[in-house]
Amino acid sequence: MPSQLSRSPLALLPLLLLAACAKAPAENLPLTSSAPTTQISSVPALLSFADWRQALRAEALSKGIDAAVFDHAFSGIIPDPAVMKADSSQPEFTRPVWEYLDGAVSASRIGRGRVLLAQHNLMLREIEQRYGVDAPVLVAVWGLESNFGNNIGSNSVIRSLATLAYEGRRQGFWRNQLLAALQILQHGDIPSERMIGSWAGAMGQTQFMPTTYNEHAVDFDGDGKRDLWTSSGDALASAAHYLQTSGWQRGQPWGFEVRLPKQFDYFHADPEQRRTLAEWQALGVVPVGGGKSVSPDSRATLVLPAGHRGPAFLLLDNFRSILRYNNSTSYALAIGLLADNFLKPSEIQASWPRDERQLGRSERIELQELLAKNGFDPGPADGIIGANTRKAIRLLQLQQGEPADGYPNLELLELLRTR
Repeated sequence: MPSQLSRSPLALLPLLLLAACAKAPAENLPLTSSAPTTQISSVPALLSFADWRQALRAEALSKGIDAAVFDHAFSGIIPDPAVMKADSSQPEFTRPVWEYLDGAVSASRIGRGRVLLAQHNLMLREIEQRYGVDAPVLVAVWGLESNFGNNIGSNSVIRSLATLAYEGRRQGFWRNQLLAALQILQHGDIPSERMIGSWAGAMGQTQFMPTTYNEHAVDFDGDGKRDLWTSSGDALASAAHYLQTSGWQRGQPWGFEVRLPKQFDYFHADPEQRRTLAEWQALGVVPVGGGKSVSPDSRATLVLPAGHRGPAFLLLDNFRSILRYNNSTSYALAIGLLADNFLKPSEIQASWPRDERQLGRSERIELQELLAKNGFDPGPADGIIGANTRKAIRLLQLQQGEPADGYPNLELLELLRTR
């Protein structure tokens, strides 16, 4: 699920497309509460884990957690080295968007989703009526987050979050998640022994983080508990509630593939620029296959996930709602394409540049350093291709007479190495 660790909608382009998707099905960090958090131990190395746990216990009890609930949840809990390894690892290479989509929108996942849409038709229609979120999109989220409930993780959520809150990065964030997890136990929705999830504490069939759970999980099946682990109804309705809160518009598309005219000014393909469909049409942007029935006043962003050599998409407000769930363009594309394919076969018409190698993290950092050295101001050299880096790349591309799509590639890096 989405995360406040993420940047503004549509801000992460191809090289960070998989930042929140560790695998397919994805393990994602959900959007969390914006409430400030208390950080008793800002330098955990100064405290033993036992002392840190005692300080946390005092804080939890002051927030209404029963002593018995806390003590039972932390019985036998020690830091998990595997969680720390996962938190600190920064893979050198990420899969390109086309490889991610190949796996996420596979024939087997499409087929299974169609079966489940029919099997749970009545439940899904009731959820759709109550929350205004289209059933195929919910089943697509279900499929990507947990392989339709078959892969919800096996880590103790309390142990994972305690490890991260004690010695991980962003300790305030993780401490807030840990306290929220204790509130879930206090509420009685699930015992601590069954509170399992990903290494980062994402839980259940729709992979909610604890703060997201507390804000958006619902008891759809009416058994008195919000059970995202074993109740598909609760999990899907909770995802619908979240997307509803994120502004989902029922019956509206997420976006569609488009064809660009020759000599198109790729400066318009900027995630920060939004225009009406009528304005895009005036620029010669044409929907592939006739597009979908959408008001010409609807606003959309033009995105090229693999640069000007790959497919182009106009992305509408519902795409932005999916990004609230997981701020990864590849993930949101997968949700939209998977949902479309549940209803009828739908393939991307343009070809992906499968012959193009993605830049590794160290190469992205080098690219940013060289852009700065040449006066293009890409922002910090952190390997993240954000708005400032894209603008710097566009300026370099314009200077070279190349399509200014803001897309980093090996050719661009090699050019800068020779300057």
